[in-house]
Amino acid sequence: MGKRDNRVAYMNPIAMARSRGPIQSSGPTIQDYLNRPRPTWEEVKEQLEKKKKGSKALAEFEEKMNENWKKELEKHREKLLSGSESSSKKRQRKKKEKKKSGREKTKKKKKHKKHSKKKKKKAASSSPDSP
Repeated sequence: MGKRDNRVAYMNPIAMARSRGPIQSSGPTIQDYLNRPRPTWEEVKEQLEKKKKGSKALAEFEEKMNENWKKELEKHREKLLSGSESSSKKRQRKKKEKKKSGREKTKKKKKHKKHSKKKKKKAASSSPDSP
C-alpha cells in the first residue's frame, strides 16, 4: 500500500478570474451614474424657492392653531382675573383665621409655661436633696 499524494496544484486567483471572463454587474455603472440627467441651475433655484415658501395648507393650519391658542389664553386670563378677586377675599379670610388661631396658641403656651414653672418649684421643694 502506497501513500496518497496530498499535494494540491496552486491556482493563480487572478488568472482564474480572467479565464471566467468579465463579471456581469447588477445596477448602473459608474458611466451611467456620471451621465445621468441633472436639473439646470434655474430649476434648482425654483425648487429651493418652493421649499422656502412651504405649503399653503400648512400655513393655514398654523394660523388657525394660533387663533385657537389666543382664544384659549384669553379665556384662561378672564378666569384668572375674575377668580383673583374672590381668591383675594379668601386669602384675607385665611389670614384673619391664622391670626386668631395664632393668638389662641400663644395664650395656651403662656398658660403652659406658668403651670410648668409651678410644677418645677413644687418638685424642687419636695425633693430630699434640697437643704
